[in-house]
Amino acid sequence: MRLIKSNTSIDFIGKGRYAVIVSAIVLLVCCVSLGIGKLSFGIDFTGGVVVHVQYPHEVSLNKVRSALSSAGYAQPTVQHFGSAETALIRLPASAGQEKAASVGDKVMNALKSGPPGAKLQSVEFVGPQVGSDLVNKGGLALLYTVIAILIYVIFRFHWKLATGAVAALVHDIVITLGVFSLTHMDFDLTVLAALLAVLGYSLNDTIVVYDRIRENFRRMRKATPKEVANAAINQTLARTLMTSGTTLMTLLALFFLGGPVIHGFAAALLVGIITGTYSSIFVASALALYFKLSAQDLFPPKEEDAAKAAKVTR
Repeated sequence: MRLIKSNTSIDFIGKGRYAVIVSAIVLLVCCVSLGIGKLSFGIDFTGGVVVHVQYPHEVSLNKVRSALSSAGYAQPTVQHFGSAETALIRLPASAGQEKAASVGDKVMNALKSGPPGAKLQSVEFVGPQVGSDLVNKGGLALLYTVIAILIYVIFRFHWKLATGAVAALVHDIVITLGVFSLTHMDFDLTVLAALLAVLGYSLNDTIVVYDRIRENFRRMRKATPKEVANAAINQTLARTLMTSGTTLMTLLALFFLGGPVIHGFAAALLVGIITGTYSSIFVASALALYFKLSAQDLFPPKEEDAAKAAKVTR
């Protein structure tokens, strides 16, 4: 079954001006949201206490929240963990200043007014300093990944293509972070892991297009760089859409059926893969052409050839 014809010829580079306008508007909204609303960091980054409670039967999370609120716990985060009989309770850093065991006892006392049969399984404490360190190390992990990708693409292709690839990656990460800021979804370690996965996924799509651009420069010697890039994107379009489409179907299942524990992880991957597919088609190659990419950049003339050419000229 072929969803896209082999002779497809869409002028993606020609539509680049519209893509630039769309990307600029979306990036502006995301940057403003990140600057004003910032991110809603989870307990992994802010510090606090995580209490794992087991019930003998399916438990209503609203009743657990009500019991905690009645005991004075402001804005507790309660969600199922693995099954409908378990509850994962996250309390903010103010409660984490006490000893973890003490907090666990107080939470269990508070839950006595809720659904019966609650049993404490575990209590984990994350200090504010540890959370702050995780924020810094997470940001550095993203930065080092982007730098490593920049160096890799420069060595494998050319700095003009590397600039396009890195710009596309930054584009994807900023939009994903912006969506989390706009929707006030918790940003925790699972979301950070998803962002690193988005970097790899988006780069993979871009490298496939870049490889085809290099091949086309060999085959299409009389074509312009714009025609070469357009041909490369069209030739890889079916592969790009099929790969992204099947991955998105899996992620949609995780997002709607996977439960709240991986909700943020699935959401980050969903947004990242959609923007990654878009940027590999409309952003990465178009930016390389903006820097006047040519066949000579990818296949520089050898010194012997240059010397022969010089002799002929004389």
